Amino acid sequence: MANDPSLHALLQERRAGLEQALAVFDGLPPVPLDLLWGRWEGREIRTGHPMEGWLEASGWYGKEFLDAEHVHPLLMRLGAGEPFPIRALPGSLALARRLSPRSLPLPLPLLRRALWLLRTEHSQARLRRMEVRGVVSATMLYDHLPVQDTFRRVDGDTVLGLMQEKGVQRPYLFLLERRP
Repeated sequence: MANDPSLHALLQERRAGLEQALAVFDGLPPVPLDLLWGRWEGREIRTGHPMEGWLEASGWYGKEFLDAEHVHPLLMRLGAGEPFPIRALPGSLALARRLSPRSLPLPLPLLRRALWLLRTEHSQARLRRMEVRGVVSATMLYDHLPVQDTFRRVDGDTVLGLMQEKGVQRPYLFLLERRP
């Protein structure tokens, strides 16, 4: 897969058709839990998912994996400030699927500042090894949302994530890159 042109295109453009992105995901090797320890910067892979644009518009920085029982799945960042973890709100995903960030009546900088009110030091997710799409790999389970993120390894510092929400057919894909 290292020389796969579809992988390189996905990493460079961060845009693909859903079937193409899933084929790349399926061709990548599994991720052991301990590969994920640390802080990761995230970016969306644009596949036409209804939530597309929300994480980046809201100031999403990425994820932080402390150990298998303690994960901060939503690290946010205001400007050049230090990333901080927030609580995930039930219902937020349903709202994000129905409303484009461009159609939001609130200005995005105000939304980002409001996220500061959701900051927490408490873990909001955990990691398990689960079989997803025929491969057992590291999978993050949110504590308060019916969502799981499964990871496949691009290299030692890059993973491709596949978010699946209960009751929603179309998965959401994202890229994580390790940061100090």
